[in-house]
Amino acid sequence: MELFTPDSGLVIWMFISFAILFIILAVFAWPAIMKGIAERANFIDKGVEYAQEAKSQLDGAREEARGIIDEARRQQADILRDADKMKTRIVEEARVAAQTEASKVMDQAKESISQAQKEAEKNLRNEVSAFALEIAQKVVRNQLKDEKSQKELVETLMGDMK
Repeated sequence: MELFTPDSGLVIWMFISFAILFIILAVFAWPAIMKGIAERANFIDKGVEYAQEAKSQLDGAREEARGIIDEARRQQADILRDADKMKTRIVEEARVAAQTEASKVMDQAKESISQAQKEAEKNLRNEVSAFALEIAQKVVRNQLKDEKSQKELVETLMGDMK
């Protein structure tokens, strides 16, 4: 049981050694420990400030990114709308050009048909005229076979000229 009941001298020497150790620690170690704790607290505070600043910058960057994305979407919609208008305009222009070209081709075809028809009518008239002259010649020859008929025809024509 001696372990649990120390001598009074031992207690005094233990108290003196503890007091000396406490004074040495208080003079030399305590300021270093407090300085380290203060630096650590300062470092933690700066880290918290840096984290808050980084968070605010990140929030700002997110807002900016949202704004850029919204603007890009608006531009995309504008570009798509413009492309659709351009497509419609180009299709309309192509349709008008095709109609114009078709109209030109139809007009040329009508003109060609009209010219061919006129040429055919002219050829037909020429042939009819040639047949009519041939028939008239044969009729006149038949009628003017004798000299009396020929004289009557000459006198009639001379009378018409006066």
